[in-house]
Amino acid sequence: MAYKRKSWQEKLNINREPVIEEADKNFADIKAGQSMLIPTPKVVDAYIGQIPPGQQINIPTIRNDLASRFGAEMTCPITTGIFVRIAAEAAYEEFQEGMPIEKITPFWRVISETSPAAKKLTFGTGFLNKQRKKEGIFS
Repeated sequence: MAYKRKSWQEKLNINREPVIEEADKNFADIKAGQSMLIPTPKVVDAYIGQIPPGQQINIPTIRNDLASRFGAEMTCPITTGIFVRIAAEAAYEEFQEGMPIEKITPFWRVISETSPAAKKLTFGTGFLNKQRKKEGIFS
């Protein structure tokens, strides 16, 4: 039987709850013993969805805000980055399926053309750049 790859929307809507764990070792900017939020794709997507038009927020800010919101010291940088991409890919899928641009997650307010996530997007950076330009986000 052939394996059917999950859509980005299925990856976004995975049934999981955020978890707070104690880091058992130092990694990235997290020290052993710190409480670390492991968010979910939906949590990251909802955060991106509340960023006002014309504003840009970077992943470290998202991580700090989510940690604070969930009562952790830090947010996992790896899962946050992955979930930003899932949110972007799922939003673009929705757009391709006919959802109006105003109704999709505005991932262009987080991902810039030069960010590592932009290089991984399956749809390239044209759409991303067009939306950023439309909102006056140039950095």
